[in-house]
Amino acid sequence: MFFSYNKNMKANNIKTIGILTSGGDAPGLNAAIRSLCLTGKNKYNMKFIGVRNGYRGLIDGDCFKMDDLDFDSMISSGGTILGTSRVKPFKNPVPDEKTGLLPVEGIKQTFKKFKLDALVCLGGNGTNTTASLLYDEGFNVIGLPKTIDNDIVGTDETFGFRTAIDVATSGLNAIRTTARSHSRVMVVEIMGHKVGWLGLYSGIAGNADAILLPEIPYDIKKLGKFIKARKEAGHNYSIIACSEGALDLNEAKLSKKEFKKAREAMTQSVAYRVAKELEAETGLETRTSVLGYLQRGGDPSPYDIILATKIGSAAADFLAEKKFGNLVAVKGGEIVATPLSKVAGAVKSITADDPMLLTARNLGICFGD
Repeated sequence: MFFSYNKNMKANNIKTIGILTSGGDAPGLNAAIRSLCLTGKNKYNMKFIGVRNGYRGLIDGDCFKMDDLDFDSMISSGGTILGTSRVKPFKNPVPDEKTGLLPVEGIKQTFKKFKLDALVCLGGNGTNTTASLLYDEGFNVIGLPKTIDNDIVGTDETFGFRTAIDVATSGLNAIRTTARSHSRVMVVEIMGHKVGWLGLYSGIAGNADAILLPEIPYDIKKLGKFIKARKEAGHNYSIIACSEGALDLNEAKLSKKEFKKAREAMTQSVAYRVAKELEAETGLETRTSVLGYLQRGGDPSPYDIILATKIGSAAADFLAEKKFGNLVAVKGGEIVATPLSKVAGAVKSITADDPMLLTARNLGICFGD
């Protein structure tokens, strides 16, 4: 239930707000939703409408009043109480079979039916790209940065990232005991299709010997030489943190279309290929472990709860101040507004001079290049 205690409640004509979560789930979503709702109610007397299953629910009008939700239990729970989907209203739009309406028209009907003054979209690159397109269509929209990949342009941090680092690091540490016991090379696959922030950070924290990233094409011969040198130096095992989007030198030369086709033809994920190639190159027993959805499941860490709470509360202020068309971003620890137009279609990749990447190189970690 909502509890209003702010005697200095501010007048505001942005009264009814829709909230949706879209794309992959990530720790901290419920904490952000909770913070947005409580701040909006207590400070501005706003009302909130939950949109089920992302943009799919927005198109279909699958919404509900959020007044009676148990906000106390939400702060530390994982996943999203609103549900999610990967529906993108502007990608190959077709009329609905029942209503005959195009997605944007369906969204207009939802805004009208529930008397929405604005919409808050919690998600990653795809979600905020769609939010930007909705803003261009005339909708009052604000975006929140959620993703374990930490790859949203215009913000230093995304909630979900730190929790995923914790999980991936724990996985690397657990696998180390098996690698040491069996004198094996272990290739551990970390999430990250387009960028390697999670692989880089968890790889460093988990004391990986080599890290393979989408930003740095690897040469299997150089990687093999590095692993063999470790063996000859007396190290009986090695750990490789491999981003799921890691690619070799030949793949780096392919066009985007050719690369996508090549990946679709693979029967197993890239870590299995790396393990097979590395074993052939070195003659050392090599195994694979894929951490998978464990990295974005479960409850958020205290850090992500605090970050999501800070961002969610700031989103209510953005709504009251009518800062539409913006992402609630974090820069240097401060909340700032980043235009969704700068976020749309962009990805924050690791650059060659990134301090953490340089630190890893200084530590002697191999990147296969």
